[in-house]
Amino acid sequence: MGNLRREALELYLVTDRSLSLGRSLLDIVSAAIRGGVTMVQLREKECSTREFVALGRAVHDLLHSAGIPLIINDRSDIARVIGAEGLHIGQHDMEYADARHLLGPEAIIGLSVENEEQARACLSLDGLDYIGASPVFSTPTKTDTAPALGLEGLRRVRNIVGTALPMVAIGGIKLSNIQDIIHSGADGVAVVSAICSAQNPTEATASLLDAVKKVKG
Repeated sequence: MGNLRREALELYLVTDRSLSLGRSLLDIVSAAIRGGVTMVQLREKECSTREFVALGRAVHDLLHSAGIPLIINDRSDIARVIGAEGLHIGQHDMEYADARHLLGPEAIIGLSVENEEQARACLSLDGLDYIGASPVFSTPTKTDTAPALGLEGLRRVRNIVGTALPMVAIGGIKLSNIQDIIHSGADGVAVVSAICSAQNPTEATASLLDAVKKVKG
């Protein structure tokens, strides 16, 4: 329902300032832009609302100039206030229908899916733009995640939702497993530490994107 191009999911950065090796959020995002990142999700679980808004506006300015969508994690109020392109919600966040009502038909809205039951439930969500299959592999980035889907679980989720609903994979993703992930049905990969903790985030971004594009042909 939103303005999502499927290619925007190819390399999706999810920010985490705690993993950025002391570098600023804007430095990481700027480096990722230079490397070719296709979408960015601003995830802030511990800062104040005022700080989140200020960060969101600064990041949005960078991304908007580059034509890259900004997705806000969880906080529909902040997405609306700063004019972000979209919102990502988890299974325990705001209901999809409420988020869509607040943000309107043009917003990109994605939903985390952790198992086959949740994948089936997505089929009744009118206008959902994409799902985030999570986690594919176990990861230290988030400690509250469901059991890892694995590649077989990723394939099952893809079979349930069909080809019409875009799917990005997240959790334990690195250069060495991108080929298997894309072959298992993902349209792209979402990464945190693979960019945020990289010694050279620009080079890391470019390498990850190149790996996705090579598999997709």
